[in-house]
Amino acid sequence: MFESVCPIEVQYGDCGPANIVLLPNVGRWMDTAAEQYFQRRGLPPWNRIDELPGVVGAPQIEVQIRFVEPATHADTLHMHTRVEEWRHKVFVMTHRVMRGATLICEARETRAFCALDGEGRLRAQAIPPSLRLRCE
Repeated sequence: MFESVCPIEVQYGDCGPANIVLLPNVGRWMDTAAEQYFQRRGLPPWNRIDELPGVVGAPQIEVQIRFVEPATHADTLHMHTRVEEWRHKVFVMTHRVMRGATLICEARETRAFCALDGEGRLRAQAIPPSLRLRCE
């Protein structure tokens, strides 16, 4: 199973008053890591995802994060990302954020490749087998 590793340099602005990383920044890093994962499998970056037939985006539908240790300004982290499960219209990605051998947090997100329906709303599309094969 393919795993992508995304380096993260924790910036001062990533932290709150207690000098630990704030939750929204972990979400931002997850989005960056997911994009990098797919780029490493030959897909376009998020700002050009509409190059895939019938796709306008790959939004998160559900997110779960479990914090184990705090991270702070100037830490060097690595986010390990992989697709854990493929379903008909959605896929589940897992992320493990590490500082060396120390687990900082684990996350699981469900995403879908979406297109606009006739009323302009996002709708999940069946995942093309060719895309899935590229990523496995």
